[in-house]
Amino acid sequence: MSYAVRHLERSPEGDQQGGAAVLLHGVGGDAESWKYQLDFLGQRYRTAAWDMPGYGGSALSGGMSFAGLADALIGLLDHLGLAKVHLVGHSLGGMVAQEAAAAHPGRFISLILSATSPAFGRPDGDFQKQFVASRMKPLDDGRSMTSLAEIMVPEMIGRDPNADGVALALKSMAAVSTETYRAAMQCLVTFDRRGNLPNIAMPTLLIAGENDTNAPAPMMEKMASKIPGAQYVCIPGAGHLANLERPDEFNRIVGDFIGGV
Repeated sequence: MSYAVRHLERSPEGDQQGGAAVLLHGVGGDAESWKYQLDFLGQRYRTAAWDMPGYGGSALSGGMSFAGLADALIGLLDHLGLAKVHLVGHSLGGMVAQEAAAAHPGRFISLILSATSPAFGRPDGDFQKQFVASRMKPLDDGRSMTSLAEIMVPEMIGRDPNADGVALALKSMAAVSTETYRAAMQCLVTFDRRGNLPNIAMPTLLIAGENDTNAPAPMMEKMASKIPGAQYVCIPGAGHLANLERPDEFNRIVGDFIGGV
């Protein structure tokens, strides 16, 4: 596979930089969906958010796989001249982060996993087949990604979300191509890094949303217990899109963690 990876970047003014952070979005996201984190973390760290291969301005060729996405991430780090970074992954991006941390642990200072899981199960299992079919059905019925976003985003958010953050989530998901969305769904159900959790040696933070039904808080808390020394935080009232629903709280949690590493 070959990739041309687009990214957005923020850096603090002046020559003093306190490290670097890279942000990985989920199935319905893009680089712009990290707006609040780019603005916040970029005041202290060199911060980059990518368009995952197949999204936005990033090309995808040869299909989508976790190994390929991890390789694309390392290629981006090399392109940016970043030897080690704090890696922040949301949902599918959290799975890519786990894959990259397993394959290239020396490239990451810390790992921050938001609304994600260590596995999806067997790609040929009945649940997985039903999941993919349910996610594909609106597209098979002729709906657009804009229409799909209008259905799915309200189902993912929690109580009293930031209205501008919800609007950004709708915009980002509507911009995903149907081909990329289908490829991401097929890729998602192949993920299983449960066996690597005890091997994660870098400082790790897991962030859950209290009302997240896609990556439930109890599951993420159990996941944290499998990672040596991992920290776990649950954001009250938040759903699956905590970085957009509760940006100030999300930013504070991530900023405090990175600052303490």
